[in-house]
Amino acid sequence: MASVARRLGVAPSTLRTWDRRYGVGPSRHTNGRHRRYGSSDIGRLELMQRALLRGASTAEAAKYALEQMPRAAAAENPETAAVQVEEQATAPPAEDHDVPSRLARRLSTAALAMDFGAVQRMLADTIRELGVLPAWTGVVSPVLTALGARWRGVSAGAEVEYLLAECVYAALVRATPVLREPRNQRPVLLTCVPDERDNMPMYALAAALAGRRIGAQLFGASLPAEVLAVTVRRSVPAAVVLWSGRPATADPRLFARVSRGRQRSRLFACGPGWDPATLPDKIELLGELSTAADRIEHVLVGARR
Repeated sequence: MASVARRLGVAPSTLRTWDRRYGVGPSRHTNGRHRRYGSSDIGRLELMQRALLRGASTAEAAKYALEQMPRAAAAENPETAAVQVEEQATAPPAEDHDVPSRLARRLSTAALAMDFGAVQRMLADTIRELGVLPAWTGVVSPVLTALGARWRGVSAGAEVEYLLAECVYAALVRATPVLREPRNQRPVLLTCVPDERDNMPMYALAAALAGRRIGAQLFGASLPAEVLAVTVRRSVPAAVVLWSGRPATADPRLFARVSRGRQRSRLFACGPGWDPATLPDKIELLGELSTAADRIEHVLVGARR
């Protein structure tokens, strides 16, 4: 069971619960307490994971998996199946061209199971395997969006989204090294526009820049306009990045407020909330986070080292 749990990215206790409550478990039992999963059993669990990622409840996902692959269809030699499972779990992984989708399914499954430890481990492994920004773009953000769309406006079940969000914040902070000697003399200030709640992308950008030895000052909580202006004047950053996730929060007049003072900073808008047509002259709109990190690095220190 442990090898199957590792392969699926869930805790063994989650597999036991799914087997006990929904009948999605091993087709064969050996003598004693050992539980042996065959290839059909694993295929059924993978179908269940896909249904969970699409927004099905655990009961619905289990029903779907059993309908698509009835247990009667799993008639296979238990000893052969067990050997195959163990070989698959211990063999070096084959080249996987759909790694982000696979990791997203596992992360979603762990979050829906409210398995705090599994979510933390999945996030750490995903960031380590892919890097901060590919992990954010290909895995974390899609799962957050899917769960948010599923539970928006519903009181029951929103705890899954909250659990995942807390784990993501912690994972991004852990992935942000403290720089003793950053390559830039003055930092880049990263923050959200006032009233913007979607601040997680700025944590991902800060972690990515730190990985490139670019020093940043991150304000996770959105600052009131007057506080933001004072902060920019006092910290004297080399650049300021204002994130807006929604058009309702994107006020181009903010740039005039933060650009006052003797020491001028390079100003960037970032996020889907900004309308390029309304941005003042000399305000550069950054693209997705990976290109944003490239551009900030180039402006602050030149070519990447």
